[in-house]
Amino acid sequence: MTAQADWSAANQRYLMAELALVRLRLEQHAARATESEGPVLDTAVQARDRAAAAMPAPAALDTLCQVFELSPFERAVVLLCAGMELDGGFAACCAAAQGDSRRAFPTFGLALAALPDAHWSALAPSGPLRRFHLVVPGPGDSLTGSPLRIDERVVHHLAGVACLDERLQGLVEPVALPDARLPDSQARLAQRIVSLWSHPREGEPLPLVHLQGGDAVTQRAIAATACARLGLGLQALRVADLPTSAADRELLSRLWEREAALSETALLMVCEEAPGAEALRAVSLADRLRCPIIVSASEPVRPGRKRLLRLDIGRPETAERQALWQHALGPLAGRLDGQLDRVIAQFPMGLQGVRSVSAEVQAELAAGASDAAGTLLWDTCRAQARPHLEGLAQRIEPMARWEDLVLPPLQMELLRDLAAHVRQRTTVYEQWGFASRTSRGLGISGLFAGVSGTGKTMAAEVLAAELRLDLYRIDLSQVVSKYIGETEKNLRRIFDAAEEGSAILLFDEADALFGKRSEVKDSHDRYANIEVSYLLQRMEAYRGLAILTTNMKDALDTAFLRRLRFIVEFPFPSAEQRLELWRRAFPASTPTEGLDLARLAKLNVAGGHIRNIALTAAFIAADAGEPVRMAHLLRAARDEYTKLNRLLTEAETRGWT
Repeated sequence: MTAQADWSAANQRYLMAELALVRLRLEQHAARATESEGPVLDTAVQARDRAAAAMPAPAALDTLCQVFELSPFERAVVLLCAGMELDGGFAACCAAAQGDSRRAFPTFGLALAALPDAHWSALAPSGPLRRFHLVVPGPGDSLTGSPLRIDERVVHHLAGVACLDERLQGLVEPVALPDARLPDSQARLAQRIVSLWSHPREGEPLPLVHLQGGDAVTQRAIAATACARLGLGLQALRVADLPTSAADRELLSRLWEREAALSETALLMVCEEAPGAEALRAVSLADRLRCPIIVSASEPVRPGRKRLLRLDIGRPETAERQALWQHALGPLAGRLDGQLDRVIAQFPMGLQGVRSVSAEVQAELAAGASDAAGTLLWDTCRAQARPHLEGLAQRIEPMARWEDLVLPPLQMELLRDLAAHVRQRTTVYEQWGFASRTSRGLGISGLFAGVSGTGKTMAAEVLAAELRLDLYRIDLSQVVSKYIGETEKNLRRIFDAAEEGSAILLFDEADALFGKRSEVKDSHDRYANIEVSYLLQRMEAYRGLAILTTNMKDALDTAFLRRLRFIVEFPFPSAEQRLELWRRAFPASTPTEGLDLARLAKLNVAGGHIRNIALTAAFIAADAGEPVRMAHLLRAARDEYTKLNRLLTEAETRGWT
């Protein structure tokens, strides 16, 4: 027999001996045979003591009494009610002891009369029997005459059966230990929880622990590791699932407090949606519970009556992420030809992301994916880390390449340097030690300045394609808010969401938000300056690339410009550059006839307008069933100039038709 089986058998014998002793007291009370009470009871007590001595570990009944500090009479009441579920003869004994065949159930009046050391306070609402729902009074005319029933969860515990109260099922779920060793930085957080709960202040409840940051899997792994070191189980509860009524919440708190004591389990309260409001509900419930509690929330939690320990979960170091990836990928890690190092440098994923990506890549390769393992890993990471920016940004699928850009050599060189900074960020900052000098100014940011149509957005597309990263164009109309604090909140959502995948952020027409900081004349000016300062702070800390575009560089604050890594001027194209733009305006499959590119280059418009004219002319020609000719381009040019509120001069179009 196993140790558990030995304990279970011994626990069953001990429980039956205890029930036999209570049953004997009922029988003697019914017979009023006090003259024979001594010898018979002595025999039952001796049998109980022998069963207790044979226990290899504390019996479930003794644990229950110790945990809830039950008096001898309260212990006997629990056994009286348990006998109804575990001993078929108890109902008849209860009826006989009460002198009424219809009362074949235990009552508090029967307990007061038949059991020793009786006290009225045992059934007080604040006493442990009723507070923790160990026994529950049923309907009746009086408290002493109402049926008493033991709660099902308590019966299972006495019988040595581990289970969860059915009223908690669906609300909580067990949290298992991670199958991989925690990174050292996260293991230290788990140890802080262990140290805090191992040495509580005398007379105070256990402090509330708040895990802030990281993904859900990492939070659970840290909490589960700490609880395992303390010999505790861990169950997770979504705060959004808490009952709405006060009575139901009170019942939940008492049931959980009982569960935590019976099963030696801590509670992880998970705040997800609207973390600020949920955190308040979590702290409110935690204040009422006398058990180990951890709250996970993305925003800071305000302490309640309990002492609060806030632990910030940072990103694992590069070496720690390397270990996570190698454990998750297994033998595949050695077949990636150095691509894993690039992935680790670019995508600062936690435990959840690493597991998900590794499983997906291995499944794709097993199914015969055509991509190389390294390419598949990168693309899967990019998709997995894709930020959720609904309503605040638009993801642009980059189509442009370097050969599509028509810019002077200086601007092309600056753009290539910018790409190199992003590619080699980890090498320079971490391996070469520049990050150890300062934590400021490590973000890579650029300003693309030039009139509309000069290629600013296209250049951002080229960088995204070159670096194989996602590009998001920020909708400033959704970011800027007239309500105080809302703009910063929107910016925080953008940067926090984009951080995981280090996506490229393109703030189009940024002068609308980042213009010259005004002198503080009223509260609106002061908060506008706060918004700009917050943006500067986030851009300097952002791991990815943030690009601002503007048509009016002179409108930007010079202090702001000093904190940008790259400033690229996009000049209005010269005649030679416009000629090159016209050469690239039509795809090779577009039918054309008699196009005079030199004459087209005389149109004094930027590249974006050239593309619009070419596209409009193509639609006109296609509708006429003809190849694109100069006449179609003339009509398209007039339409484009109308949009620009400009006149198409004779000098620009002479000789077109």
